[in-house]
Amino acid sequence: RDALCRKRGRYLLQRAVDAAASQRAELRCPPQSSLFWWSVEKNEKLLQFWETYILIMETLEGNQIHVIKPVLPKLNSLYEHAISGKKGCWLFHPSWHMCIYKRMFESENKTLTKEGILHFLELYETKHLPNSLEFLEFVIGPLMDALSESSLYSRTQGQLMGACPPLGLRLQKFLATYLMLLPDEEKGSFLLKFIQKMASRHWCAVPILFLSMALAYIPACKILGTDGLHALRDVLQCTMITHQILLRGAAQCYLLQTAMHLTDVEKVSLPDVASFLMSLRPEESLRRDTMLWMEVRAEACFMFIGYLLILLVATMILLAADVEEMRNKYSGKSNIEWIELKAFLNPLLDVLMKLGSNAYIPTLKTDKSLQLLLKLLQTRSLKCSNPQDALIPEVVNLCLQVSWKKVPSIKNFIFSLTNASIHNLQKTNCEEEPKLKEQIKKVASMASLTVVCEVMNQKPEVHLESLPSVDALKKFISFSQYNQVLKKPSYVEEKSSLCEEPTSQGWGKIVARYVHDQWICLRFILTKFHTAEPVLEDKLLELSSSTVERLTEILQAALEALTILPSDHVLPVFDSMKVLVPKLLDSAESLCIEAFDLAWKIISSLSNTQLIFWSNLKAFVQFIFATEVLAVAASAKGQAYAKIKEIIFKLIDMSTTRTGVFNIVISHCCRSWIFSTFDDRSFDFFVLIFYSTNRDDHYVRVCAIKFLCLLDGSNILHKMFMEDIVIKLLDKDELVSRSRTRYYANSLQHRIKNRIWQTLLVLLPKLDQNFLCETLNKVFQAGFVNNQASVKYFIEWIIILSLHKYPCFLNKFWDCFCYDEEKLKTSICTFLSVLSHFDIIIQNTSEKKPALKKALIVVLQWCFNHNFSVRLYALIALKKIWGMCKMLHVEEFEALTPVIESSLQQVENMHGAGNARRNWQRIQDHFFFATFHPLRDYSLETIFYTLPRLSELAEDEWISLCKFDRFTDIPLPATFQWYHSRTELLDLKPSDWSQQDMGSNLVEMDSQTEWTDVQKKIIPWKNSTPSLDLELVFQDRAAKLGKSNSRLIVVASLIDKPTNLGGLCRTSEIFGASALVVSSLHYVQDKQFQHLSVSAEQWLPLIEVKPSQLVDYLQQKKTEGYTIIGVEQTAKSFDLTEYCFPEKSLLLLGNEHEGIPANLIHHLDVCVEIPQQGIIRSLNVHVSGALLIWEYTRQQVIKQKQQK
Repeated sequence: RDALCRKRGRYLLQRAVDAAASQRAELRCPPQSSLFWWSVEKNEKLLQFWETYILIMETLEGNQIHVIKPVLPKLNSLYEHAISGKKGCWLFHPSWHMCIYKRMFESENKTLTKEGILHFLELYETKHLPNSLEFLEFVIGPLMDALSESSLYSRTQGQLMGACPPLGLRLQKFLATYLMLLPDEEKGSFLLKFIQKMASRHWCAVPILFLSMALAYIPACKILGTDGLHALRDVLQCTMITHQILLRGAAQCYLLQTAMHLTDVEKVSLPDVASFLMSLRPEESLRRDTMLWMEVRAEACFMFIGYLLILLVATMILLAADVEEMRNKYSGKSNIEWIELKAFLNPLLDVLMKLGSNAYIPTLKTDKSLQLLLKLLQTRSLKCSNPQDALIPEVVNLCLQVSWKKVPSIKNFIFSLTNASIHNLQKTNCEEEPKLKEQIKKVASMASLTVVCEVMNQKPEVHLESLPSVDALKKFISFSQYNQVLKKPSYVEEKSSLCEEPTSQGWGKIVARYVHDQWICLRFILTKFHTAEPVLEDKLLELSSSTVERLTEILQAALEALTILPSDHVLPVFDSMKVLVPKLLDSAESLCIEAFDLAWKIISSLSNTQLIFWSNLKAFVQFIFATEVLAVAASAKGQAYAKIKEIIFKLIDMSTTRTGVFNIVISHCCRSWIFSTFDDRSFDFFVLIFYSTNRDDHYVRVCAIKFLCLLDGSNILHKMFMEDIVIKLLDKDELVSRSRTRYYANSLQHRIKNRIWQTLLVLLPKLDQNFLCETLNKVFQAGFVNNQASVKYFIEWIIILSLHKYPCFLNKFWDCFCYDEEKLKTSICTFLSVLSHFDIIIQNTSEKKPALKKALIVVLQWCFNHNFSVRLYALIALKKIWGMCKMLHVEEFEALTPVIESSLQQVENMHGAGNARRNWQRIQDHFFFATFHPLRDYSLETIFYTLPRLSELAEDEWISLCKFDRFTDIPLPATFQWYHSRTELLDLKPSDWSQQDMGSNLVEMDSQTEWTDVQKKIIPWKNSTPSLDLELVFQDRAAKLGKSNSRLIVVASLIDKPTNLGGLCRTSEIFGASALVVSSLHYVQDKQFQHLSVSAEQWLPLIEVKPSQLVDYLQQKKTEGYTIIGVEQTAKSFDLTEYCFPEKSLLLLGNEHEGIPANLIHHLDVCVEIPQQGIIRSLNVHVSGALLIWEYTRQQVIKQKQQK
């Protein structure tokens, strides 16, 4: 890793090659250990090989890819010389090649690392390399280490989202090819080492995903045994445990496919297979009735089963059943006997049949049987299993699917269970210290009541409400004590001190579950019967005082429950507060606000807890944004209203760091508001702009846009809501424009503005004339801003549609051309583009001639503008408008016919192949003028997919139409017509207006001949000095290195751009200036400075002189004998070609814009100017300085030669 050691090694290798070639020596070693050999017969070939090798190694010492890339094709010639075509063996030891790749893998330049990996991976596609142990070890070692860098797996320019990156594709081909070329006895050991390497170090999610994909694409061959399955299980359980859930799920699927394709079933036992299957998460990969499950089912090795763990047994029984079903299906049997399944389930059935009659059946056996039954019922369902699911709902669900005749028996069982549970809970214990048996009985009874409530809630078709026990259940829950905590039983306290702590912790969980079950029952009573009062006949709008007191008491108990329950048990409390808060918001607002704060505190504290956070957030959103809560809060506009708005902003902040948060918010809001009437219009605006750009970020915007599409402009509330959104969006656009006058493409500002105008375009047809009259001026003002292309197109489109619908606004549009030229210089093209669609604008106008006359006058004025781009846009508009005039045969314009037509003809017949002709052709072919139709192309697909794609917006901003189709939570009406883009526009490709330099890739470089000229940067041996020399002063170090040190001082204190200073620093060091003076040494830390200086500041003295100190500094240098030379155009300036520089010269450079201030010109001894031939009268300050520095150096070199 030490650069000096590498340089010494190359030097010794070069000396060895030169000596062997000059002496024509015969050097032979044993073939197995031969690292270097020489033969007189192959002198030329050997010399060519080693010269190429040393050239490559020298070039790789740099970091500039444009210097290194031309040398890479020479690697192919190395392999041609290194492999014997007749014997099929290595002539040179493979470790020489490994040195090249290892150097590339360890480069600081990640682009070079990626090029090296890609070149190595494609070797086995193009070359037939002999088998080598060194290559195998290199793949397992340095190559896999290099593949661990996530940034290498980025897509290339032009690849669509979802496409596999080049490195992933190359890795698939390499692994399959390399494994197939290995001898059969080595394939298994190599693959085992490869998988063990994946489990032996920390890997990020992205590399593991693509390595797993490469393993899955290896052609089926049975080479993995028990060790291989264990290694795959280690990857699943250790390496991937902390990975992002989506990437982890995909990698699990690939590893399961790897196991199926590569495992030798004769070498593995069933427990090994089962253990591997259990390490796959059902909710992420292996789930019943998925394609992957079908693939596993087809494997014969999973047909037999033994008695293992409960989950394992359930999974394997279902796999066996599916295998039997598939076999019978293929064999054509109509009567399925299910022999294997009966063999598995008969023992379970025997135990279950004896539960009600055999009192002596072992408890452990019954528990295990019930657990297995529950797990079978859960696993058979398509939804993933929940460990907290109860057995009874699954049984009820199964009975409803199988036979309705079983329902009466279910009702009888639930009746008995409810009565027994209430009896157990009402039983009072006279003892001070309750026994464990009694407390467990209470816990089980409360859990049973919870199950009964859930069954009644989820299965209304069973009609359990008619049971007498349900009334008893309602009364018991209504009058029971809330948050009742069970005392710790005496049995627990008698335990020894060694067991007390874990048992106490376990009892705390039991108590938490007991309180949780209480709130599930109470939630059922509140939601099903609207109040916890035992008498429910009172349905007056005004709640009685006793009811309010009772509800207040329950809400206080809910707040208490939130403080004592763990976070994964608070869902029923949130649901209960959702019912209570709307009823108490007027009478107990402070208590409701406290409920909001406490609920938010729980959510914000869970932001890093993946398993609990999302379910709690969903319940919290349903509570805070319930329609009833919002309606009451908005009508009062009190503290609760302000608190809800505060929570909205907190959710927005959370969504910037936690992806997917706003998905839940917008989904609930749109579904709950879509058919309801609401008067609050302050909550939905932020949804359209603020959301994460990761995950499935389009979900939020698709939901909001479909919601807006369903609004009715004739509905007063909908109309007020839309107008409020439009005003807020325009204000937001203005705020973004003021915050930054210029912004980069695909920056956050660009994305926000693009989304704003997309939304405005969707709402435009629903706005009436009066409102549009008030807001159109803001749209025009937005057109004056310097916008990116996509935003510009949307603004132009809105203006065209507005003027088309209401031609009376044309006078406002003409006013936009009346501003002074300074304001219009960057924005006039926007309004000229609108005029190019003037036929659409005046389509509904009865008097077209006056409008055409006004348009023609306006356009003709801008055809004479000094700016070339403005003239182009004016000419394209003139061509369109003049064509309309000719069609309407306007007599008033006949006098202008010769002038206009000759001008347009001259433009069309422009001679030469210069930029003017090319740009005129491009702008005519541009989609916005040639293909786009503002009326026919008005559709969701054009707004959200086609136009962003054609305007070269980042791909993650394109929302395809299929995402609108897939999002079915909010269906668009069947009569919705604005959906699809026209085929003519959809088939267009981007970049019609601006060319794009795609660059060259390695494949193109490989096609070059092996003697391609390359740029070789030679670093002299004497420059490879130890790092201790950096502590020497600059002058001593320069002398030691033999560097020429002139008497020229370059003063750049007036320059403030880091790029210019970095370039001057590099130029000054190269030509040997004695010092560079800058206004602040902080510039040295600037990345732009460092990028241009390429470490020149380490070899050149830098002096800090503030601009205010320049006069004193110049006077001091005058006293030291320096001539002060200014680079400025003055009346008495000397021509640079005629001026003779003194040896002690001080060069003062001016500012980028102002040049040298007048107060400093008086202190100059002489001014020098650079002779110019062109029209533009100023050079870049760095270029000017470089020219004078070179001229000074040239004159000094000539003087030194003359003196010699």
